[in-house]
Amino acid sequence: MAPTPDILATFEAAKGFMPVDEGLALYAAARDAGRLGLPLLEVGTYCGRSTILLADAAREGGTVAVTVDHHRGSEEQQPGWEYHDPSVVDDDPGVGRMDTLPTFRRTLYKAGLEDHVIAVVGRSPQVAKVWQAPLGLVFIDGGHTDEHAGADYEGWAPHVAPGGLLVIHDVFPDPADGGQAPYRVYLRALASDAFTEVSVTRSLRVLRRTGLGN
Repeated sequence: MAPTPDILATFEAAKGFMPVDEGLALYAAARDAGRLGLPLLEVGTYCGRSTILLADAAREGGTVAVTVDHHRGSEEQQPGWEYHDPSVVDDDPGVGRMDTLPTFRRTLYKAGLEDHVIAVVGRSPQVAKVWQAPLGLVFIDGGHTDEHAGADYEGWAPHVAPGGLLVIHDVFPDPADGGQAPYRVYLRALASDAFTEVSVTRSLRVLRRTGLGN
């Protein structure tokens, strides 16, 4: 089942990088995982484009979407890099750093989904260390270095409940198409005793927890 036209239009209008076909695959995975009645967690909020889909699926499943981000931008979003957007830089002269949190809050408000999201402002590994609850879905879409992507996998994959889903974005087997850190995380998950692949949609991979490994 696809999101409603209103939700899809809000997703397409939101600032972010996920294309529609991958968004629809993420939504389908979130609807599937939402049947477990457990929270759906996203690492890497940015401005909330994908959060819209997770939140709507969580609403349908009677659960909640949790999204984790420090809101200072990942490596490739800093000044001078390819994905830098000066419109999300704090214009206070005493700060002058990226701050995507206000844009994210506007995105959720416009989507009418604020009541279905818990936004955690902090660094993923620190949050993962204090997280105790099982999760129906973990969507890894944060920093794209080996250090950050690996830490996201190590911190959050163990929290995926049996039957739950691990979703990894920006998986590019060919280095010419993009960075390799998410691809290496994907290979780690497949090589473990924990996950089997469910679907592939361009750079989005969906895996289900079927075992006890990490």
